[in-house]
Amino acid sequence: MDWLMGRKEQTGVGNSAVPIYTVYTRCTLFPFLPRKSKGKPNGKKPVPEEKKLYLEPEYTKLRITDFEFKELVMLPREIDLNEWLASNTTTFFHHINLQYSTISEFCTGESCQTMAVCNTQYYWYDERGKKIKCTAPQYVDFVMSSVQKLVTDEDVFPTKYGKEFPNSFESLVKKICKYLFHVLAHIYSSHFKETLALELHGHLNTLYTHFILFIREFNLVDPKETTIMDDLTEILCSSSGSGSSSNGSGNSSAGAQNHVKER
Repeated sequence: MDWLMGRKEQTGVGNSAVPIYTVYTRCTLFPFLPRKSKGKPNGKKPVPEEKKLYLEPEYTKLRITDFEFKELVMLPREIDLNEWLASNTTTFFHHINLQYSTISEFCTGESCQTMAVCNTQYYWYDERGKKIKCTAPQYVDFVMSSVQKLVTDEDVFPTKYGKEFPNSFESLVKKICKYLFHVLAHIYSSHFKETLALELHGHLNTLYTHFILFIREFNLVDPKETTIMDDLTEILCSSSGSGSSSNGSGNSSAGAQNHVKER
């Protein structure tokens, strides 16, 4: 994975076009009928759905390697599962942290007042389970600090021969991967323009493809958690099944919701 080292808020959809014959009938035969609002039932106009730049074919086709990631994520023979999960999780943590650092100066308390990804807003929960509303940079700092603490804890991620992994290891890995997914999704959702300007979208696409295929291979993140980025996942992962340069296209997630979700 040294390839990287080189350097939910949707609020509505557009209105459907009104058939010409409908307009003609309403205006000529019934000129005094009140016109229906073009907005929602409450009279408010829906905000047009923002175009997702990261789904444009000219950007999704760019990767920095043609390696078959489906083969790369598979558990090698004679390798302990926990060892494999530990090695990959630690590496993903470092690379995602590095990827975020490239745009961190643009992710501020003013520009990202909430940890939002499309139409979902995430909250941090402390060790006592208390819900904390925070800005995106605060959320990412919470994630990276807590993960750093775990991956450097010999009782959780043992590095010495003969030391056993804790019984809760898999559940901890799942928790880490869920939070790392949030960070990746936020980069795409809120900072893809900056990533483009830095010409690092090929790195981001490659990292995302590798990470998604890994968590899928070992069922580390609930599919409901990653649904928010299914449109991108379909393009980057499903069409080619690898990190190859491809112009694959995918369908957006069905049933886009018109309100902010909280998690």
